Amino acid sequence: MGDPRLRQVSEPVERFDTPELHQLVEDMFDTMAAASGAGLAAPQIGVPLRVMIFSVDGNPRYPDAESVPTTVLVNPEFEVVDYTEISGWEGCLSVPGMRGYVPRYKAIRYSGFDPAGVHFERDAAGFHSVVFQHEYDHLDGVLYPDRIVEPHLFGFEEELAAAGIVG
Repeated sequence: MGDPRLRQVSEPVERFDTPELHQLVEDMFDTMAAASGAGLAAPQIGVPLRVMIFSVDGNPRYPDAESVPTTVLVNPEFEVVDYTEISGWEGCLSVPGMRGYVPRYKAIRYSGFDPAGVHFERDAAGFHSVVFQHEYDHLDGVLYPDRIVEPHLFGFEEELAAAGIVG
């Protein structure tokens, strides 16, 4: 947080199935795995392109979270299916050591392309929807603290845990 590249709107990918795009995706998965992240957007590693990845299956940072399918999305879009807000504690590899209580839409339908340029769409609800929305925000230069409604529900993980606010 503080790096101006994280506040820029990312550019669409114009060429699919290139060695550069495949290398970017590989680098993103390596970075996400090294930090035990649930997802990652290209701007988080300094690449201003509309590429995001996510995957959750037994993640130690989210031990109670439902599984989220391993997904690579290039030039993603989404529409809200259920405007009900669900709020939960979020963290971010770009805001290390902190957590905030963030409202998100309960259910969405997202679409985009895989790295080869094949278009697909998927419905997502619950944690899957939250992870998508968090990563999508990065593509528009938005960080989760921007979405926090109650400022007192934002702080260092250790302090929040010590106060019994977050586990």
